Amino acid sequence: MADVVVDAAGDKKAEDILVLNVSELTTIADLFVICTGRGERQVQAIADAVREKAIEAGRKPIGVEGYSSGRWVLIDLGDVVVHAFATGGATAYRFCSPLAGL
Repeated sequence: MADVVVDAAGDKKAEDILVLNVSELTTIADLFVICTGRGERQVQAIADAVREKAIEAGRKPIGVEGYSSGRWVLIDLGDVVVHAFATGGATAYRFCSPLAGL
């Protein structure tokens, strides 16, 4: 599923796409896919593409958070959780600090 997410995000020109194996750190997911868009609308377009491609691959998202603001969109696909940030969002939310060693 991570490859589907990476392809969908890439199709919408997501930047800084990163796949992290978090399976030994948490039980909520095996992988985090983190990416950046240049603004809120691009982040929403990335989220739309990820949801669409996941559904086409037979995986309906369990939940989507933050879509209306477009600053940080989280898409829960079960074993894969997608975090799409507007530029600077990961830093603003201090998201990457705990993951720096991965």
